[in-house]
Order: sequence, then C-alpha cells, then structure tokens
Amino acid sequence: MSYKISVSADDMLMVDFDDASIANEIVRSIWTRLTQNPLAQDVEPVPGIACIGFMLTPSACSAERIRQLTTTLEALIEECLAGSPPMGRVIELPICYDSSFGLDLERVAKLQEITTREVIELHASGTYLAELIGFLPGFAYLGGLHSTLHVSRLDTPRKAVPPGGLGIAGQHTAIYPAASPGGWNLIGCCPTRLFDPSKTIPCAISLNDQVSFQPITKNQFDRLWAKR
Repeated sequence: MSYKISVSADDMLMVDFDDASIANEIVRSIWTRLTQNPLAQDVEPVPGIACIGFMLTPSACSAERIRQLTTTLEALIEECLAGSPPMGRVIELPICYDSSFGLDLERVAKLQEITTREVIELHASGTYLAELIGFLPGFAYLGGLHSTLHVSRLDTPRKAVPPGGLGIAGQHTAIYPAASPGGWNLIGCCPTRLFDPSKTIPCAISLNDQVSFQPITKNQFDRLWAKR
C-alpha cells in the first residue's frame, strides 16, 4: 500500500493513503499507537476517514523538524501496515425508531423501495465500527451500514437536530450527541448521553469501538431519557 506525506498549509503534515479499502484501518492503527506512545508535545494528530493530519506548533515547523517527523511517521506507518487491525470496546446502545423521531424513515423507505419496518430491521441488525470522531464532540461516524440504506444527505440541512438524533448518510450512521444543525436522514433517537465533559473519558464512543443497537419502545425511551 502506498501513501504520501506532505506539508499542508503552514502548520500541518498530512498522510494520505491511496487504497481506500484499508485506509481507515491504517489510520485507526496509527491513532491507537499514538494514544499509547505520543510522538511529541509539538505534534497533535488529527485522524480522518482515509487520512491523518499532524498539527504542528511553531517550533515544529522548521525544515529539519519536518524531516525528522517524516522519517518517524514512515517507520510508524510501516509498523501499522505489518500489524493487526486495532480492536475497541463492544458497545450496545438503545434506539427508539418511533416515527416521532424517525422524521426521514418514510422518505428513506420510498427511495430504497422497501418498507419502514425493513429500514428499521436492516439498521438494527448491523454491527458498526467507529471510524472517525468529529464534527461535534462525541459524534462518531459508524461504518458498516447495510448497502440498502446508503442514501445521500438531505439537500437542505435541518437548522436543528435534537440531541440523540440517529441519522444515516452515505455509508455511515451516527448519533448527534448534542442539538445541532444537520443534514443526515433521521430514523430514530438514542436516550444515552454520548458526550459528558465532566467524565474522565467524555465520549461514550471512541475510535475503533464496535457498536450495535437495541430497539426500544417510546415508553422505554422516555424512562431512559429522564435518567440522563
């Protein structure tokens, strides 16, 4: 697998991978190793779906320091290419697919020529991999969505998606951890708090975690929501 390390803007090194089929696996492997053994205080890794960036402090932007970092990254990447994929925790989250939450259930069903029940069954039967945390604190891009549910984002994003809103877009599903504008297709809601800055680990879902969903009724959702 080939890759390219290049300077982006004035204060970032970018590593881009050319094989999309395993690029995210390598990015997650690099991230896992760096959380265990950070590079240096003057470098901050920022993982993407198929690339990883390294924000540099002013002291790390010299030509000599960039050459050193490039050599270090090349060795790290080769180690990750030769190793096993990282494994995170196994997490099950409750989801209510009630129509009051699933504002786009019927639209998705019509687009894919299936029933709303089939949309729910396909989504709830999946096991998803946290490929990226971003957009909002605690917002996990979960890969592994059934191909039948691959639909585009909304043409016009909503001005407000409620916290817990469960959406699908492209090859991913995700839960909005806080109220936010958003263009994903809403098919349910999760009563679990996914981001809590008062906790040592504020995000309920971390990179590499495997996530599954347990359908619950509206009454069950209301009871769990009251305990947030």
